[in-house]
Amino acid sequence: MAGEVRARMVDGAIALLASRGLEGTSFSEVLELTGAPRGSIYHHFPGGKDELVSAAVDGALRRALDLMEPKAGASAVEVTEFFLAAWRATLTSSDFSAGCALVAVAVATESPALRRQTAAAFITWRDQLARLLEQGGLGRVAAEQHAALLLAGSEGAVIISRAVGDLSAFDSAAAVLVEGVRREPAHGTPTGG
Repeated sequence: MAGEVRARMVDGAIALLASRGLEGTSFSEVLELTGAPRGSIYHHFPGGKDELVSAAVDGALRRALDLMEPKAGASAVEVTEFFLAAWRATLTSSDFSAGCALVAVAVATESPALRRQTAAAFITWRDQLARLLEQGGLGRVAAEQHAALLLAGSEGAVIISRAVGDLSAFDSAAAVLVEGVRREPAHGTPTGG
């Protein structure tokens, strides 16, 4: 039961970070969103807000990795399209109110520990994408480059689309990102994961 309350609070923090940013992710907002009892704060997060945000960074990364892992062995183009479709779905299902919890922390935290943790999360995510792209037929260097570009390009496109409230920037960026992967010479056939 206690583990469920903590998990609910972490999930709530992830949702708030993605929609309201770091400043809009307070304990009271998390409690209101999740219905967790007030005493849960100090029981589960005695280190305060940074401890909750740290758990949310870990949770957001885990979700991102879990989402992509079933694409192991798919072609590099399929991996790219799936990654971008997931971001597009996030934008449309939230009516442009949700983005990336990791970005929210990276741009607003004053904590060196959270900044390092978020940097490590982005690197882990990039490395997974590079591995999937390489398994999907790209050479190692091309896979690493396209993984970094996928993260940077999609994150920027998500931010712009949220700001303007439509998909035009996102769809333009996605088309260029997919075409870039499609034009890469294949270095073998996709392998099983």
